[in-house]
Amino acid sequence: MVGAGPVGLMLAGEIRLGGAEVTVYDKLPAPSGESRALGFTRRVAEILDQRGLLTRLGDFRRGRRGHFGGVGFDLDTLEESHHGVLGLPQSRTEQVLTDWLAELGVTVRRGHEAVAFTETADGVELVLDGPDGRHRDTAAYLVGCDGPDSTVRTLAGIAAPGWESTRGMYMADVTGVEPRQRPTGEHVPGGSMVLSVSLGDGYHRVLIHDRSLPPHPDSAALTFTDVADAWQRMTGESIHHGSARWMAAFGNGAGLATTYRRGRVLLAGDAAHATPPLAGWGLSTGIQDAVNLGWKLAAVSTGRAPDSLLDTYHAERHPLGEQLLRNTHAATALYLSDEEMDPLRAVMRELMDDPSAAEHFAGMVSGLGVHYGTCPGDHPLLGRRLSPDHALDLPDGRRTRVADLLRPARGVLIVTDAADGLQHRAAAWSDRVDVVTGTWAPADTPGVPPRLPAAALVRPDGYVAWTQPGGAGLTAALESWFGPARVTADL
Repeated sequence: MVGAGPVGLMLAGEIRLGGAEVTVYDKLPAPSGESRALGFTRRVAEILDQRGLLTRLGDFRRGRRGHFGGVGFDLDTLEESHHGVLGLPQSRTEQVLTDWLAELGVTVRRGHEAVAFTETADGVELVLDGPDGRHRDTAAYLVGCDGPDSTVRTLAGIAAPGWESTRGMYMADVTGVEPRQRPTGEHVPGGSMVLSVSLGDGYHRVLIHDRSLPPHPDSAALTFTDVADAWQRMTGESIHHGSARWMAAFGNGAGLATTYRRGRVLLAGDAAHATPPLAGWGLSTGIQDAVNLGWKLAAVSTGRAPDSLLDTYHAERHPLGEQLLRNTHAATALYLSDEEMDPLRAVMRELMDDPSAAEHFAGMVSGLGVHYGTCPGDHPLLGRRLSPDHALDLPDGRRTRVADLLRPARGVLIVTDAADGLQHRAAAWSDRVDVVTGTWAPADTPGVPPRLPAAALVRPDGYVAWTQPGGAGLTAALESWFGPARVTADL
């Protein structure tokens, strides 16, 4: 693995939970401490809950309202919770993931920069420059999680077309000042925008989208005076008497890898889909990439599943990368256009008052609307995530949540009384799939739709691969997602 940001760390943990060995390399000698994202979507919160990591993050806020390009909608009017996580520095998320990897025994080697690789019939040889000079490492697969300027993607010859940057932006965490809060951004005449939000502990995040900034700003040359001058020019407020613990400059360019897999090389996160910072969408999409890929890569690497399983990673995630770039382009147009866009903003506000429209946009923004069309059948849950908050009453009287069943990152076949007799059919996959019997508990959260099947095969990433009723054959689903049966059995 190349890249020890949140996506690389999450992916490494998923691979290790799946039983494969993994080593993570990163060119930085230590974590950067940067916090470009200040939270993540509802779906990422569910993913971390499934692995027992959400409670480790400490205090954070849940967003009460959602927005698309600054046009807001009320999350409390929706059938189920789409509330994301706010006010959580990315550095804290990275530390929790780093601690998790240490518990799992995953090696993270910092200060090692990937410079070349050679693919062979049965693996990849990676060349790195490290503190002790140039060295090599070999593995069955190589994954690039190394950011928008991905070395792995470049070396693999994978193009990432998109659009060139046309304007710059500044981001900084400042202290010693009290800027007026603008948590979802505030338009400035002429098609610019500023954002400010309290981070606690006396710090505020400021974000400046200024049409006059160069399209390819240099973060290394950025000074606090540059940030303060731009802030005063845009708002009339002076923050020159403050200071910044972190600041960066960005362009608004974007790109999407044409393929997420080329042979034994795969891409995830910003290496696969580079976008400007916008509501944590890039980070959240990358974490979902990691959880989709990790169990598949582990299954193939350990010989439990055929190599073709990895093709479903591109098939499932690349369309969501296309959606990410489309939504980023659309939201940026709403956010950062001048007064000529006001009529469209007004139409969008009216649209968001319609509950079905609000739910559609909330599903895209939160990640709860993800639907993988690779799971055949006609049940509405097929290819969608099974809410980790759903609970099952077990025969011994205990109640367990779906999140707890997914903690080991294995497949789970849930069998209720209405589908009794299915348990033995998964016996030949007992090394990969847990069988849990019980009865669906009444929903604790009012309004959570009870669209629960009598039986469901849930993948390690929390998505439903088979149901009864409504699904294709159980044996076919087990073979498709978990590989051949371990032993010959009467299925």
